[in-house]
Amino acid sequence: MSIADNIKAYTKELNSIGVKLVAVSKTKSNEDIMEAYQAGQRIFGENQVQEMLEKQEALPKDIEWHLVGHLQSNKVKYIAPFVSLIHGVDSLKLLVEIDKQAKKHNRVIDCLLQIYIADEHTKFGLGFDEAIELLESEEYQKLSNIRIVGLMGIATNTENPKQIKEEFYELHTLFKGIKASYFRNQDSFKEISMGMSADYKIAIEQGSTMVRIGSDIFGQRVIKHYKNTEN
Repeated sequence: MSIADNIKAYTKELNSIGVKLVAVSKTKSNEDIMEAYQAGQRIFGENQVQEMLEKQEALPKDIEWHLVGHLQSNKVKYIAPFVSLIHGVDSLKLLVEIDKQAKKHNRVIDCLLQIYIADEHTKFGLGFDEAIELLESEEYQKLSNIRIVGLMGIATNTENPKQIKEEFYELHTLFKGIKASYFRNQDSFKEISMGMSADYKIAIEQGSTMVRIGSDIFGQRVIKHYKNTEN
């Protein structure tokens, strides 16, 4: 199937249940992205700041760009003018920097707290207790140019569906607890970004509102190397 056909199939499946599709376009060409765009896709996810910058400059301006990878604090300034959603906020330090850079552009940037749910040391994320500590900290309370709209998590890379289900269940349970305790009156706190090509169906069963699909749309990725954006 073509990229356009894949987009249409996912859109039909996900729209019927109210789940958003983030087309993860990292390492993919502008031509590939435009094929998805012309099929109706508007939300694209990138994990490298430099790559996102180049694509944002070249492609249609109604695209919503999501930063889905690990974000270093010193790179926030490059995407602050335009990024729609930052999925991987895994520290108060990063959140403070996003707020600082958003203020320079008179923006409020939407963010997801990335929660560590996998049984893998290579993955990033806040522990459950750390997420609560962040939300209760005085420093967080002072931030005015960020908006936390939900949580994100990446399950263990395993073929054991029971383990994946349990990890997603734990994230959804935490989401409900945080919603009730800290965002009860904020309709904007509604997103649970979990599920990728291999496990998105399990994620949706466990309450995901946003899935990140790359290889099943665009095919296997090609590794590219981008120069550091720091001079």
